[in-house]
Amino acid sequence: MDIKIFTEILKDRHFTDYQKMKYKYGEDFNSFLLTLEELYYKTLPLSDFEGNNIVFIENHSAVNQRTVKLLLQSQDGYYGIKAVEDEIIATSAIESIDFSRDSVRKILKGMAPNDEQENRISGIKRGFDFIADTANKITEENIYKLYMMTVGDFLIGDERLAEGNFYRHDTVYVVSDRVEHSGLHFEKVPEFMKALVAFANEEDGINDLIKAAVIHFYIAFVHPYFDGNGRIARLIHLWFLIQKGYQSALFIPFSSQIEKSRKEYYDAFTTIEENKKISGKIDVTPFILYFIKNVYNKINEGTTAVETFIIYNDAVKDGKITEKETELWKFVLSFYGTKEFSTKQLEKDFGDAAYATIRGFVLKFEALGLFSSVKYGPRVKYKIIK
Repeated sequence: MDIKIFTEILKDRHFTDYQKMKYKYGEDFNSFLLTLEELYYKTLPLSDFEGNNIVFIENHSAVNQRTVKLLLQSQDGYYGIKAVEDEIIATSAIESIDFSRDSVRKILKGMAPNDEQENRISGIKRGFDFIADTANKITEENIYKLYMMTVGDFLIGDERLAEGNFYRHDTVYVVSDRVEHSGLHFEKVPEFMKALVAFANEEDGINDLIKAAVIHFYIAFVHPYFDGNGRIARLIHLWFLIQKGYQSALFIPFSSQIEKSRKEYYDAFTTIEENKKISGKIDVTPFILYFIKNVYNKINEGTTAVETFIIYNDAVKDGKITEKETELWKFVLSFYGTKEFSTKQLEKDFGDAAYATIRGFVLKFEALGLFSSVKYGPRVKYKIIK
């Protein structure tokens, strides 16, 4: 194929929409697909429902390196309360589940649930506790545990998993505005999920963030459960990143970015299904590109900057930060994120430091360039610099 035409198609902003490209480029697009297959596709050890390997274009787009650096910041095995609050609200909204933010905050503070809604929130919190613990590896048994604590224990009737089954025992259908997708035949689900777990644990050189998106897609594609497939796909996406050392993944309201671009999220799935009708292949590139554009490369928006972590870590190395100040920093990072707080509010929420200690901590961290302050009349509020 003429390299000039190939490059023109590859650079076309609609190149992942095969219907548009076939109409625009005619026979040249057929040649383009053949060239992709011969030279550009990376084959994955995951199959479509006909037993053909799933593929993607490995080097078409890059993740912002600031995102990678931010996600790799060490967090000592804990997660951001504010980020998880936003995550629970957003991941539930994606599936049209209405959780009260007050109830989410209550459960995240460690209070006992009062009703069924709060029991469900408590289950999701347990799920975050589970994936935040790096000792919990990605296995079929652990995926089952994660699913049951976050989704399965709250289902009733035919939506519940059969006793002793890790996955569904009947057919499911996924209907969107353009495509009706039948989930994999239930007898094949264990085989496909076993392959997915092996893929997640294999050292294959694929970029971790790209691989996480592939895992996310494949769970939704196979649809191993009657309900909650999207929720579990998003949780396992985060879980994989944590297992790979991206400790700050649980300080990012990950699903908030998906919720903001929900149409594009579902369109990526639909595009892959439609493209298969033309190419005969499940090419997950549209889903990867969706994540790079709408999630990964927007993580820095509204998030603590990499430079802020560097300043903090340097201050720790220089012995400028006390043990109590370390506790307070982690609490602010976790509980408030980049939101404003007052010294009185921090004293009340933290609950284990005198006001003089709180005041000294806040002023010191402002002097270090870690906090900024804003005056509201006689009152002053602080927040982590982003």
